[in-house]
Amino acid sequence: MSITVNLYYTGKNGSARAFAEEMEQSGLADEIRAEEGNLCYRYFLPLDDPETVLLIDRWRDQDAIDRHHASSMMKRIAGLREKYDLHMTVERYVSADMPESDISFIRK
Repeated sequence: MSITVNLYYTGKNGSARAFAEEMEQSGLADEIRAEEGNLCYRYFLPLDDPETVLLIDRWRDQDAIDRHHASSMMKRIAGLREKYDLHMTVERYVSADMPESDISFIRK
């Protein structure tokens, strides 16, 4: 099992992209990737919305997420969210095995 959290950061005048760039350039994103239980931490840019950045954040389990939320990194992230005046929408998914009927549609 794993838990995937999709975070959509939305701002104005390129602020969401600037936030993601600062997360990467400052090394903060790499620190999160190195946390025990982190399986994925990647930013994506929607082609149809230049003011939004999607973060796909996947964790081994809820305990790993809770440790991340209790870490000092969260204060730094919250500060950057404030700096760039970002608003968020969040989706959360728990992994499941892919049904055999879907596997035939996956091109490897």
